[in-house]
Amino acid sequence: MQKESKKKLSKGAWKRSLRIYKYVWPYRGKFLLGLVFLFLSAFTFMTFPGLLGRLIGSEEASDSPIDQFISLDNIDQVALVLLAAFLLQGLFSFFRIYLFADVTERAIAQLRIDAYRHLVHLPVSYFSTHRVGELNSRISNDISQLQETFMTTLAELVRQLVIISVGLSLLFFFSLKLTLLMMSTLPVMVMIAFFFGRFIRTLSKRTQDELAQSHTVVDETLQAIQSVKSYANERFETDRYSAIVQEVRGIAMKGAKWRGAFASFIIVGLFGTVVLVIWYGVKLMNAGEIGLDVLTSFLLYSVFVGGSVGGIADVFGKLQKAVGATEDLFDLLAEKTEDSDHAQAGKTTPIAGQIAFNDVGFYYESRPDKQVLKELSFSIEAGKKVAIVGSSGAGKSTIASLLLRFYSPVDGNIQIDGMNAEEFDIHHLRDQMAYVPQEILLFGGTIRENIAYGKLNASDDEIVDAAKKANAWDFIASFPEGLDTIVGERGIQLSGGQRQRVAIARAILKDPKILILDEATSSLDAESEQLVQGALDTLMEGRTSIIIAHRLSTIRKADTILVLDHGTIIEEGSHETLKSLENGVYKRLSQLQVIT
Repeated sequence: MQKESKKKLSKGAWKRSLRIYKYVWPYRGKFLLGLVFLFLSAFTFMTFPGLLGRLIGSEEASDSPIDQFISLDNIDQVALVLLAAFLLQGLFSFFRIYLFADVTERAIAQLRIDAYRHLVHLPVSYFSTHRVGELNSRISNDISQLQETFMTTLAELVRQLVIISVGLSLLFFFSLKLTLLMMSTLPVMVMIAFFFGRFIRTLSKRTQDELAQSHTVVDETLQAIQSVKSYANERFETDRYSAIVQEVRGIAMKGAKWRGAFASFIIVGLFGTVVLVIWYGVKLMNAGEIGLDVLTSFLLYSVFVGGSVGGIADVFGKLQKAVGATEDLFDLLAEKTEDSDHAQAGKTTPIAGQIAFNDVGFYYESRPDKQVLKELSFSIEAGKKVAIVGSSGAGKSTIASLLLRFYSPVDGNIQIDGMNAEEFDIHHLRDQMAYVPQEILLFGGTIRENIAYGKLNASDDEIVDAAKKANAWDFIASFPEGLDTIVGERGIQLSGGQRQRVAIARAILKDPKILILDEATSSLDAESEQLVQGALDTLMEGRTSIIIAHRLSTIRKADTILVLDHGTIIEEGSHETLKSLENGVYKRLSQLQVIT
């Protein structure tokens, strides 16, 4: 179990949870109106015990306390007023439920949008240290927990508090002696409720965290289902998921045990109090101090108040869960986005594509002891093709990540057209770049939608033209649905070469100034590689291109080749120049791959 799942809610959790009401504020008019109907519903509900007591004791209740509020001459009038109270209570309840639902759905919808918007604006470094399943749980389970709280739990809490406060006032009004007797048990219940609440809150938050872990396992397993099946590890993954689910169950049952113990105490205390009140009330009635109507109304009010006190235990437990979910959600929303990290960057001038790395040093925050790049310096003229080769772990893909500003250099700087890359608006800079990785993960829609992702407002003619330039139109046209062919989740319906060419068509449509190709052909067969390489040659024309490659056959036409080793450049030159170097690394690699 992660340490985070064991931590308790901080003291300020309740206070911070109130930030959720900024989403309710735009709809405060409806929310307040809903509260009005809630109060009216609760007040009419609280007339029932008094009217029922008046109805039961009508023959001897000519001086009943209820007559101080409304003059009722006979049993028929009492019954009519009681029926009217029922009808009003039903009407008020309808509007209360409808208004709270309307406000809740609007507020939760905006919260979901804001949470998703914030999530996609977080830097890549955040996603490298947080699992997708956990993040998905934050904007699904946690927000659903808040939705239930807004729609039912919060209203129920207010309703219970109104019933308790109004009920206690009426109890004092009907009989001071009986009320004092009943109230003697209330402080004990309140203290125990506070004691139980602390444990319930902690356990509820642990349950939410463990549930997020279970979603992570599901996401990882389904994303890598082919690997799971090819290694026959279905049982292992099932056992892994079962272990977490059992952990969730264990924590949830521990919480249920505490809530059950609390509810049991409330029930025992409630019925014990009722028996005590009935006993003492009958003695007062026999002594002539109260009538049957007062005793009946008092008992009903006592049951209402006691039931509300008991119901608060469950409501409070749900609120504990909501506070835990709110804290996790706002922890996510408190993370700095790329926009906030680069708030000073604002230049949106068009770029030509000249690139310079000046003494760039870099290491990942998760591995500060491993220097990935060391005083790396090189420059690329606009429109030129530069290839980067080297063994795995040499830092090739890190160069692409820094150029795309997924990360910032620890030392040195990167310049675009002579200006520090940090001075550009990050979205504007990326909008003038295109990135084609080795493993293409297409979106689950159509081919048309995937190509148009490079230019959202592209016309059909532009999409078709890009597909033709990417050597993709032949296979697209062979499908019955053509551009409207569904590619399946992550593009699984297409072959590797087809996915690669769709991605290249997307990059062609974007028409970038800087092109980054990260092992774009390394996983393809010879025929697919030839088609993709032809598409890449078309794509690279007139653009500054950085080609990261293992296969040297794909970079022979590069203007300059950089050989990277442990984060530094050890060789630099054209294909022919590097091949002629005695004992050169590039020469050895070309001999291993039989490159002429």
